[in-house]
Amino acid sequence: MWFFDRLTIRIFTIFLLTIVFFLMLIMVLPSLDSRNLTYLANKDKEAGNMLAQQIENELVNVPKDSFRWWMRFIVVMDSYQKPGQSLFIVTPNEQIITAETKNIDLVKNFSEKSHHVDDPAKKIYGSQEIIGPFLVHYASTEYKLYILQQATDIQSQFVNFIFDHPFLLLTLTMLASSPFLLWLSWSIAKPARGLKQAADQVAKGNLQEWPELEKIGSSEYKATGASFNHMLRELKRMQQVQQRLFSDISHELRTPLTRLQLATSLLRRKQGESSEVIRINDEALKLDSMIGNLLSLARMQYDNKEIREFNKINLLFKQVFDNATFEAEQIGKKFIVTNLPTNHFILCYPIALCSALENVIRNAFRYSNNQIVVNFITQQQKVIITIDDDGIGVAESELEQIFRPFYRIGDARDRQSGGTGLGLAIVANAIKRDHGTVKAEKSYLGGLRIVIVLPIHQYK
Repeated sequence: MWFFDRLTIRIFTIFLLTIVFFLMLIMVLPSLDSRNLTYLANKDKEAGNMLAQQIENELVNVPKDSFRWWMRFIVVMDSYQKPGQSLFIVTPNEQIITAETKNIDLVKNFSEKSHHVDDPAKKIYGSQEIIGPFLVHYASTEYKLYILQQATDIQSQFVNFIFDHPFLLLTLTMLASSPFLLWLSWSIAKPARGLKQAADQVAKGNLQEWPELEKIGSSEYKATGASFNHMLRELKRMQQVQQRLFSDISHELRTPLTRLQLATSLLRRKQGESSEVIRINDEALKLDSMIGNLLSLARMQYDNKEIREFNKINLLFKQVFDNATFEAEQIGKKFIVTNLPTNHFILCYPIALCSALENVIRNAFRYSNNQIVVNFITQQQKVIITIDDDGIGVAESELEQIFRPFYRIGDARDRQSGGTGLGLAIVANAIKRDHGTVKAEKSYLGGLRIVIVLPIHQYK
């Protein structure tokens, strides 16, 4: 029914049914205690009345002058009681006649609860039970017969202990019903878990729609699933718009840029080299590099088709370090790699991550004086990669800013390089996609240190 498809109604109904269930248990379970007062079945009632009739008939045959009147009851009851059984007569003034005096208090207690001869009852006291009363007529007076005997239906001491402690009974009932309540909670929370899984996939860049979110759970969950899928469609649409925008930027900016470079070449042929022509050419090249880096950053963020895969660290970065070693030999600088792990794996986009590390190393080559050191440290399921150079470094106030797109450092380091301000932004984005972190610090060599932290995975 549509009415019960609402989450509020479901939770309220389950809560109400749970309360009703516990109330019913509290009301019903005590009645299951076999020690409670219960009325006799017809068969037991007939047997008791027959015994009372036999005693009544035998009393008539006892000579009235042979015993005192109460001794006559004892003599007759003694001849009719069975082994393990004791008989008691209660007089109209509540006196108890019996040969066994030690259980008089039990009979007195029971006679206060069951005193109607038309509805004889039974009650268990420990290992014994008392039944009665049964009507006995003698000398125009009505007496009540009670029978004390071994109980035939004795419940265990553990059960007695539970019934004697209501809070323990309630606790056991709650424990017994816990699996059912846990199942209900699990079924209610199941759509939320599905929504979380979908959100985790979106956080990883997977914008695939989840139609099942619109089919499971209550109406609120279904509506949330529909809104979630609508959000994914809009994100895809915006992503496509951005891709088209960057493609258009690439075409629209590079076309006049190409014409500018062509015009510069023609001007150089006609008028020869001049400081103005050289400046125009340099700025054109810088603009071309900036456009290329911007498009590379955009493709990495919005149009990444590379697959994440497990890679052994030393094999993954081998080509990067080989190229760096060769370049260092050509420019006369020292390039050192220490503590390279050989038995650890990382889950990453290999091309993007290698490109990011190569970008950082090339920056170190550009700004260093003589030495670049790459060091690896593995600890607590993560690998820490540090890249140090002995260049002029970066002001401490700017260390947190250099990973922002288009951020330009105001000292000689940036003016000499002519950088676009996008290289380290591309590095940060690539490492973030592999669930890592990157930061800048002052190096022990005197220049800049870049610290990259990546999670280590168990390869299966």
